[in-house]
Amino acid sequence: MEKQAVREAVWDAFDAGDQARFPFPPHDRIPNFAGAADACDRLTETDAWASAATLKCNPDAPQLPVRRAALRAGKTVYVAQPRLRDADPFLRLDPDDIAPEEFDDATTVSGISEYGVPTAPEDVSHVDLVVAGSVGVTTDGARIGKGEGYSDLEWGVLSELGAVNDDATVVATTVHELSVLDGPESPIADAADLPAPDAHDVPLDLVVTPERTIRTGTPYARPTGIDWDALGEDKLDAIPVLAERAPGRE
Repeated sequence: MEKQAVREAVWDAFDAGDQARFPFPPHDRIPNFAGAADACDRLTETDAWASAATLKCNPDAPQLPVRRAALRAGKTVYVAQPRLRDADPFLRLDPDDIAPEEFDDATTVSGISEYGVPTAPEDVSHVDLVVAGSVGVTTDGARIGKGEGYSDLEWGVLSELGAVNDDATVVATTVHELSVLDGPESPIADAADLPAPDAHDVPLDLVVTPERTIRTGTPYARPTGIDWDALGEDKLDAIPVLAERAPGRE
């Protein structure tokens, strides 16, 4: 089974039921879901959350509660700019620089661009907790995103700089049970048909749904940098932070 077929099955399941939330349709995006705030609450009860001073979080709607909870807890949040298109590809939300009454606005998709401080990869402080958006996940930590690969590229860039690492960075996601591909509500008939992760895929340590917290004990290795061989010239040209670091480029 190909990854895109898995995505389509998950999106179709959200579309057919009543679990999807704005924005619609759920297809071609990280699907927002009923209970996203409850999943966030569960995440905030974990040791990984309690010990994290700095997060990197995706900008999608289902993780809005995570971004807000982080600022309210005094944590710095980094969010990648869309498609890493800027030479300073991360936006930093520092709770010390934003008035508490503005936290809600600052953590929306539009507010991140307004309140976030553009930051070069070299200036990103160590990230204790990465929260990724997901279309599908498994209980042993495999993750399928929406197919563009930017989350894995962000990890690769920060990994090469030591801002994320195996020992001191936890990787988590918040999802609906529909997205747990080997779970009881999975739209995939047989989990044995699921594709194996690719070498550049970043595995998950925590999968948090509105109903449960799954500590995956993942057997999958984390990538330690950028898989340059998997990137075409068009992608390198479109992403300044990659173009200036690619081997063999001047």
